[in-house]
Amino acid sequence: MNNWDEVRTAYQVARMGTVSGAAEVLGVHHATVIRHIDAIEARLGVKLFQRHARGYTPTEAGEDLMRVAQATEDQFNQLVGRMKGRGDDVSGELVVTSLSSLGPLVVPVLGEFQRMHPGLIVRYLTGERLFRLEYGEAHVAIRAGSVPDQPDNVVQPLLTQEIGLYASKAYVDRHGLPRGVDDFPKHFFVGGDDENSRAPFLRWLRATAPAEAITFRCTDSFPMREAVLAGAGIGFMARWDAVRQPDLIEVMEPLPEWAGKLWLVTHVDLHRTTKVQAFLKFLKEQAKTWQP
Repeated sequence: MNNWDEVRTAYQVARMGTVSGAAEVLGVHHATVIRHIDAIEARLGVKLFQRHARGYTPTEAGEDLMRVAQATEDQFNQLVGRMKGRGDDVSGELVVTSLSSLGPLVVPVLGEFQRMHPGLIVRYLTGERLFRLEYGEAHVAIRAGSVPDQPDNVVQPLLTQEIGLYASKAYVDRHGLPRGVDDFPKHFFVGGDDENSRAPFLRWLRATAPAEAITFRCTDSFPMREAVLAGAGIGFMARWDAVRQPDLIEVMEPLPEWAGKLWLVTHVDLHRTTKVQAFLKFLKEQAKTWQP
């Protein structure tokens, strides 16, 4: 095989399942994707995909090609990530990932760190998926929940994030405040849409409030926050965020089991580099001011 572009295209089509999805990932026109697939199938003399109304499904040959292409791309990304992390100065790229809900805390830290190091380009990646440090997708990850256990990662505690239960003044004006959990069936709550969520405060809410009382459900913490602020119901919010909102009223004293831990995660190959160590030290100092 002498055309890596065609192999990469076939891999992305297999991964995304559609020509349009592959074109978006690769940053090319969908016609280019179709041309690459036609060319590689003609060169190999086999069909790599079954075409159907919903998209492209890999054949057995396509699955074989996908496994080889994924392994090759993963190894290349790992190499690039390691090369970017080398050096004795704080320059080049610094890639940090976290949940988007932590953006108000992390963005000011990243902004100040970049101002301290003008040769640095900061990339802040947010989302629910875990970016793979072992393949160079990020230098530093801030992760929530149970202690991360991926192999070859260095894990350090950052802080315990305090969580509270809040209602907006508009909600309280309409419905009042519950006097205790016995009043929960008379109220409306904002919760998660995933019944398997491991967030401790959402597990507590599902176990404490009737299911029919959780009337506004969201897929992640940012819309839940907005729903509470809009008066859609009583819901959870990080205390550092809630103290910034003058229209919120704390419903009850926070329980220890609502709290969640934040972890700093780096890959062992990049952990000791000057850039990563400088940022970890700066982030830890700044995080001391995050709790109210």
